[in-house]
Amino acid sequence: MKISARNVFKGTVKQLTIGSVNAEVVVELPGGTEIVSIITKHSAESMGLAVGKGVYAVVKASDVLIGEPHEPH
Repeated sequence: MKISARNVFKGTVKQLTIGSVNAEVVVELPGGTEIVSIITKHSAESMGLAVGKGVYAVVKASDVLIGEPHEPH
């Protein structure tokens, strides 16, 4: 598979929550960082996603937002 996105992270499905339309997929990267993605239920089923399965998280965005911590008054 060749893709244009430069941010490709290899990980493992840590948690999978299937809803009536969408699925929430938590991917754990080496070192413990987690990436969460919402995909269609159909996509999750057609890929045979399950906890422990190896997957790639692909991030393609035109904007990257920066925030700063909110300090209490």
